[in-house]
Amino acid sequence: MSKTVGCLIALVAVVAILGFMAWGQYNGLVTAQQGVEEAWAQVQNVYQRRADLVPNLVETVKGSAAFEQETLTEVVEALSKVGQLSAQASEQILGDPAKFAQFQQAQDGLSSALSRLMVVVERYPELQSTAAFRDLMTQLEGTENRIAVKRQRYNESVQTFNTRIKQFPANLIAGISGFKEKAYFRG
Repeated sequence: MSKTVGCLIALVAVVAILGFMAWGQYNGLVTAQQGVEEAWAQVQNVYQRRADLVPNLVETVKGSAAFEQETLTEVVEALSKVGQLSAQASEQILGDPAKFAQFQQAQDGLSSALSRLMVVVERYPELQSTAAFRDLMTQLEGTENRIAVKRQRYNESVQTFNTRIKQFPANLIAGISGFKEKAYFRG
């Protein structure tokens, strides 16, 4: 009888130890996922700041009568695409690599349109000399720098998370709990 009780106690101890290990792994995965989601929120924050600045920039540039309308139209269309994708829930974009790629493509499209706008603006010194335009450009440049920093921090959080869900024994817990790899910003 005492041998059976001893085996039962050892079995309970092993199950308890494994349970605590699984609990710790799960909590570590949750912490890493929260880090990714926080970094993602910061990325969305700076992209929204840029999206808020663009209409003001477009209006300021429109004030220059001879300005090329085609370039402004490209910027407005790119901003519209960004707005459509940004309206989707974060979980949809963050949890679906295809939607993430669409989000990045839309944001890159806006960056490209803004770059073309800046090239065209160089031909209009009277526009560049206005205080409103200079202020907007300063804000936009600062926002572009913030975007780069926040995207880098997001990628670092994703690397930590993705590495964690691939390592043993966390990969077992991740598989059971439904933790999935997150997409990186490319380029």
